[in-house]
Amino acid sequence: MRVLLSIKPEFAERILSGEKKFEFRKSIFKNGSVDTVVIYATMPVGKVIGEFKIGAILSSSPSELWDKTKKHAGISHGFFREYFEKKDRAFAISVKNPVRYEQPIDLRDMVPNGIPPQSYRYL
Repeated sequence: MRVLLSIKPEFAERILSGEKKFEFRKSIFKNGSVDTVVIYATMPVGKVIGEFKIGAILSSSPSELWDKTKKHAGISHGFFREYFEKKDRAFAISVKNPVRYEQPIDLRDMVPNGIPPQSYRYL
């Protein structure tokens, strides 16, 4: 199963280049059969630009998660701390085999209403 995630363009690019090996989330999808993340790069790109396989999903306190992922987080510690401020639990999706689509896909071709997900959407 695949899931669509809205990701800021700068972070989407780092994922597809191999620099960012974890995608951080405040909440995670419940369906355990999800094995692929489809990347919707938010505005100003506004297109589905690639995908990656899920290696593992890590879950722990934000400080423990940063210690485990900081080497390949692809974001600053300050951004990480701000993102997870006042959260007891943090999630990191391990990125495996990122693939950039040759042609970006219009969101309306994947999602009937063309509205990007706030958190995630099953495909």
